Amino acid sequence: MTRHQLEPSPSTTVHAFSRDAPPALTVDPGDTIVLRSLDASGHLEPQTFPGEQVPTMAANTRSGHCLTGPIAVRGALPGDVLAVRFAWLRPDPWGFTVAAARDTPLTRRLGLHEGPPAWLLWQIDAQAGAAVSDRGHTVRIAPFHGVTGVAFDEPGEHSTIPPRPVGGGNLDCKELVAGSILYLPVAVPGALLSIGDGHAAQGDGEVAGTAIECGMTTEIQLGLVTGRPVPGVHAETPAGQITFGFSPDLNAAMGDALDAMLTWLQASYGVGKATALAMASPVLDLRITQVANQSWGVHALLPASAIS
Repeated sequence: MTRHQLEPSPSTTVHAFSRDAPPALTVDPGDTIVLRSLDASGHLEPQTFPGEQVPTMAANTRSGHCLTGPIAVRGALPGDVLAVRFAWLRPDPWGFTVAAARDTPLTRRLGLHEGPPAWLLWQIDAQAGAAVSDRGHTVRIAPFHGVTGVAFDEPGEHSTIPPRPVGGGNLDCKELVAGSILYLPVAVPGALLSIGDGHAAQGDGEVAGTAIECGMTTEIQLGLVTGRPVPGVHAETPAGQITFGFSPDLNAAMGDALDAMLTWLQASYGVGKATALAMASPVLDLRITQVANQSWGVHALLPASAIS
């Protein structure tokens, strides 16, 4: 097993998912990567006042997140599952949150669609586990990546904004902290993994459309597995087992997340679907992952040791 370092640069960042993108790095299964990503906008330095236009990565010319990658995994083929283990995550010492920056159904519902946007600038102390805003508010941090995704088998470039059942991407699930393993079905040879959109802290829903957006340094280990109990994107986290649903219809997203978790329970306990539903009802949490990204997200969380 080899340890790699990957830094963001114009040649190692992308702003779309594409099966034709040349790899920024090629690794073997079992290898470890210490990966640095910029914030979702590719900012190279912090704002000195809210809303300031600061330099961004030169390659940031398209609409989408600034991601580090893609990373090719030797031997990865369609039908495999890429296991992304997050060993540790360290946010950069600065970040931002902006609300009401876009005209969306949610900002219209709240009467905020005509602006102006509101900004918070944050100083982040990773060692202390806290962030302090320019207005003096302090919050606890729990770093994770909003976007972790692999390429899918369709021609052209595809936006990083909506999360997808195939490839994952912009999951914005706050439970994907250090110690988590995210499982992504491989759709193209090499998998072509891209990571970014660091969040120092985020609540379920990501209701402003942004979290504490920040750059991030992360150690990940990549593996290839087969025979997983769930066919789609799923995770094992310190909080418990997680399955996902994505749809413009929150009810459909909820149904997909629950259905996937019932499949996991059936495989784990050797029971029928109705029995799995009965087992889930006393302990399973359905949570709105995010309402910010065109295709809404719901995740089903089965807490660790909830069923013995």
